Amino acid sequence: MSKPTKQIHLAAHFPGVNNTTVWSDPASGSHIDFASFVHFAQTAERGKFDFMFLAEGLRLREQGGAIYDLDVVGRPDTFTVLAALAAVTDRLGLTGTINSTFNEPYEVARQFASLDHLSDGRAAWNVVTSWDAFTGENFRRGGFLPEHQRYERAESFLAAAHTLFDSWRGDEIIADKTTGVFLSDPTAGEFSYHNDHFDISGRFNVPRSPQGRPVIFQAGDSDHGREFAAAAADAIFSRHGTLEAGQQFFADVKGRLAKYGRRHSDLLILPAATFVLGDTDAEAADMAHEVRLAQVSPATAIKFLEQLWNRDLSDHDPDGPLPSVDPVVGENTIAKGRASVRMYRDPIATANEWRAKAEAENLTTRELIIEVTGRQNFIGSPTTVAEQIDHLVQSDASDGFILVPHVTPGGLDPFVDKVVPLLQERGVFRTEYEGTTLRDHLGLAHPDRGAEPAAATG
Repeated sequence: MSKPTKQIHLAAHFPGVNNTTVWSDPASGSHIDFASFVHFAQTAERGKFDFMFLAEGLRLREQGGAIYDLDVVGRPDTFTVLAALAAVTDRLGLTGTINSTFNEPYEVARQFASLDHLSDGRAAWNVVTSWDAFTGENFRRGGFLPEHQRYERAESFLAAAHTLFDSWRGDEIIADKTTGVFLSDPTAGEFSYHNDHFDISGRFNVPRSPQGRPVIFQAGDSDHGREFAAAAADAIFSRHGTLEAGQQFFADVKGRLAKYGRRHSDLLILPAATFVLGDTDAEAADMAHEVRLAQVSPATAIKFLEQLWNRDLSDHDPDGPLPSVDPVVGENTIAKGRASVRMYRDPIATANEWRAKAEAENLTTRELIIEVTGRQNFIGSPTTVAEQIDHLVQSDASDGFILVPHVTPGGLDPFVDKVVPLLQERGVFRTEYEGTTLRDHLGLAHPDRGAEPAAATG
């Protein structure tokens, strides 16, 4: 008996300005103007994507004591942007990254429940933790938490939020034309949650939202992160987008579900993926090379080098060999901020690996950085890219992909115009939305009903 064909899930990540975005491209637009968000979201909806993903940065990155040059445009508030996009889209899911380390359950639950109401059931929350004291300086709590405490707080944070969401059943509000609106259950919204992290009680003031709870995403890749996702998440924002690595990650995380009484279909694996399209595979390969050169300029190559070496290398020649001195081991004093600092558990070992690769392949510093920081997943003609995506999903390397274009906001358009129709022709991607909520699009059960939603197979 042949294995049933899986339906592909597609989403789009509005990347902000980072090392993926080619901000110098003439086609690149503003990352703050609302028109950019509208164009991006409406393009994703035109392509029948499941959702749009919006990351959040709680502090501008710094390097060498100055604002990191790829972050100067700032980071608009996630909830504000998603709430506004709810008014200019009809079916597209709206997913936002919100930190569990520096926020509080009541305010975040209230914001997501409100967004779910405003969007008629299209809200999703990517639950992340924060590890650095530099970001914490913006907040009352300050400091940072060790990894196990970060995930303990995140698990507790999510459980507290669920307590708040579930404090309303959904049928308590009754409208009476004579006496006005009243509650059939006077305990509606009452909650109490107490442990080492939170000591809260009161009444939640947002009634049950269309999805019951927002869809929950998780993006951590550590063992703690994988376990957290298996226990509580609806989807994982993964970085494992190749066949072998994707299959290993897929099997590992899905294999953890049974102990929590969950099925394979209860958790989706959705890696981030970049793409470069050309009329032919050869043209796309040439374009991809030019994109990488634009993404890693000589100055950017030095920035990346400093993040590992943890020392000032501003006078280092990017077209020369790697530094002969070793990295400075210990607290990173060069790069500050969650998004820009790459976590190297053994900097000297990593530096030696880079040196060996550079020597074996005769690479300059910049060429080496281009190699080790690159993540170009899909390169080719539309036909080739459609085949690659379908093969990975049918091979259980993922359930779909979250696409990260290198030009914002128009970089998603070629994929929607050229690749989506090919996936639809193959019968592995929807031609129309079959449901109205994000849970419908993702094939996830409604927490209040437990039944399979309308779009579970399409």
